[in-house]
Amino acid sequence: MPKPFRYLEPTFFAGLFDDPLLLVRVRPTGRAILFDCGKMHHLAKRVYTSIDAIFISHAHMDHFMGMDSVIRHSHASPRTIDVFGPPGLSRRMASKFACYDWNLADTFWGNFRVNEVGAGGRVASTLYSGPEAFLATPEGERNGVLYGNRHLTVTGTHCEHHIPVVAYRVDEGAAFLLDDERMAAAGVKKGAWLKEMERLFRDGVLEGSPVRYPCESGGSLEERVEPDAGLLYQRIRKFEEPASIGYVTDIGYSEENVAKLAGLLEGVTLLVCECAFLASESKKAGVSRHLCTTQFNMLLERLRPRYVLPMHFSKTYQRGSGPLYAEIEPPSGVTVLKVPDRLTPRPIMESEVPRPVEI
Repeated sequence: MPKPFRYLEPTFFAGLFDDPLLLVRVRPTGRAILFDCGKMHHLAKRVYTSIDAIFISHAHMDHFMGMDSVIRHSHASPRTIDVFGPPGLSRRMASKFACYDWNLADTFWGNFRVNEVGAGGRVASTLYSGPEAFLATPEGERNGVLYGNRHLTVTGTHCEHHIPVVAYRVDEGAAFLLDDERMAAAGVKKGAWLKEMERLFRDGVLEGSPVRYPCESGGSLEERVEPDAGLLYQRIRKFEEPASIGYVTDIGYSEENVAKLAGLLEGVTLLVCECAFLASESKKAGVSRHLCTTQFNMLLERLRPRYVLPMHFSKTYQRGSGPLYAEIEPPSGVTVLKVPDRLTPRPIMESEVPRPVEI
C-alpha cells in the first residue's frame, strides 16, 4: 500500500478474486477499522481483537458472512464494537446472535452497537449487550459523521446495486504542523512552549485557550500572551491536505451513482474500488449492477484519486488477472496498485488429511 498517510495504514487482506477485506490500522493507537467481512478465516486473532468498528457495504454473503468470525473472536472481550451498514443490518445481526446459545454469557463480555445508515444520512443505533446474551436495546437516531476520533472520520453515501449499498470515505485527522516561514514573518520563536500548544491541539481545546509565547519585535525578544491559541496557530500553521481513503464495491454504473460518489470521493488519496467484469461483458455488468473496466476507467476520470486499487474481480475469470489490468487505463496522475490474484488458503482435499494412528 502507498505511504502518504500520517496516522492510517490501509491493508487489503484479500486477493483480486477473494472476498474484499480492507483493514485500516490507526498507527498512534494500534487499533483498526474494517471495511466488509466476507471470507475471513485467514486473519490472525490479534487482527480481530484490534478492530473497533466495521463498515459493511451490503449484506450479500461475500461481504457479510465473516461477521460470525468477528463475533467468535470478539464476543468475550470487554469492549464495544461499532458495526455500520445499510437499513436492515440490525435485524440481520440479531439473526446471527439468535443462531447461538449464550447461556454462558458473563459480566465481562463485550457489546456490538449496530448503526443503520439511512439514505438521508440519518443513523439509527441499537446496542446488543454481551453480558445480557446480546439483548437488543435501541439507542435512538442521529445525523452527521458516521464514526470518528482525533485520528480519523468516516462518512458514507448510499448507492444502488438493486439494493442499497453504502460507499465509505475515511479522512485522516489534521496534524499539528508549523510553517517556519510564517513563524519568522510573525516574529514567533520556537521553544518548549510549543509542546503545550501541541497538547492543546491534541486535546481539541486550542480555540479559546491562552498560551504564552516568545516573539521578536523591534530587534528585541519579549513574551506575549495570546488569549486564543487557535488564532495564533492559524497564523503560523502549515497547511497540508489530510490523506483520505475511498471504499466502493458492488454498484451499478449510473449517473445517480456516479454523482453520489463524486460528491463523497472526488480527489481521495486512495480509492479501493471493485472492477468485476471486462469491457466485453458490459451488458452482464449492467444486469448484475457491477462495474466493467470501461466504466471503471470513466469513474477514475471523474474521481481522480492519487492511487486506485481495483478489487473484487469476477470469479468467472479464474485463469488470471492479466486481462483486467490490461484494460485499466488510468488518467494522468492516477497510479494503479496491483494485488495478488488470491491470498486465502486453498481448500484441503480429503487425501491430504493425516489418518489416525493406532497406539
